[in-house]
Amino acid sequence: MSISLAQHTLGSRFVAVETAFTHKTNPDEVLLRDWRRTAPDAYTATAVWPTAHPFYADRLGLHDPLLLSETVRQTLPLLSHGAYGVSFGHQLLWKDFGWELDPAAARADGTPAALQLHLNCNDVTYRRGRAAAISLSVHVERDGRPLATARTRFTIQDRTVYNRLRGSYADGAAATARAVPLPPPAGLSAFGRDRFEDVVLAATDRPGRWQLRVDTTHPVLFDHVVDHVPGMLLLEAARQAALATAHPQPVFVTGMDSDFVKYAEMDAPCWLEAEPTAEPGRVRVGAHQHDREIFSAVVTLAAPPAPFSRTA
Repeated sequence: MSISLAQHTLGSRFVAVETAFTHKTNPDEVLLRDWRRTAPDAYTATAVWPTAHPFYADRLGLHDPLLLSETVRQTLPLLSHGAYGVSFGHQLLWKDFGWELDPAAARADGTPAALQLHLNCNDVTYRRGRAAAISLSVHVERDGRPLATARTRFTIQDRTVYNRLRGSYADGAAATARAVPLPPPAGLSAFGRDRFEDVVLAATDRPGRWQLRVDTTHPVLFDHVVDHVPGMLLLEAARQAALATAHPQPVFVTGMDSDFVKYAEMDAPCWLEAEPTAEPGRVRVGAHQHDREIFSAVVTLAAPPAPFSRTA
């Protein structure tokens, strides 16, 4: 393992990001490249978005905005383990996550997109000398041009405490074995997808309501065994539900504000509902399980920038 950046002085050299520090098992899915400490509780990291990705595919001439979500998600374990000395095996839990992206800066030009992330950790809470919660703000640049901003708060749980709180649900293999049967996908084009296996919503008998498809064999969303529905799957479901609400208008997701209320379990159906808000271009998506809302997101949609906009 590379030496923790917590042991480096300010302005130290960049250190390569190893796969384990992103909580991915497939090194091809690692978007972060290197990072360094720039000030107390402040860091800079670089990332690369590939020219093509098997799941986060270009659409409307733009990079998939969920690449931004995954890039920021990878900084959470990187900071926890590398900067704050959290041991591997601890659980990182999203509380909330929001971001805004400039679509004009997200154009896909056939070359990898080189990014620089400026990371500021605020309101770091410690428990027994270990970081237990971190608020993170992120400013992302592409070739020196502002691309996006993001903010999140996440908590860090000791594995022993996590096991006690989760009980039988803490066993990832058992949770995977109990996953509900996979229903058929609801469609393709309305959800911004070209492959049925990448559609995470199943149709119901009500417009604007879907069942979450929890495909535990999906190589990207389930890179490794987990004991509950991954946060990235819920974000993808919110994106697909919002696009379906706007269909057939060609739109691009430019922002999300999400709250992770409770664990989404795999042994019971999870239902999603989407409806436009009073503010034009925004769709609220709620996920319910056992008649309780467990996740919500307000998704901001916009027409893609010219020349990709459809003319009348």
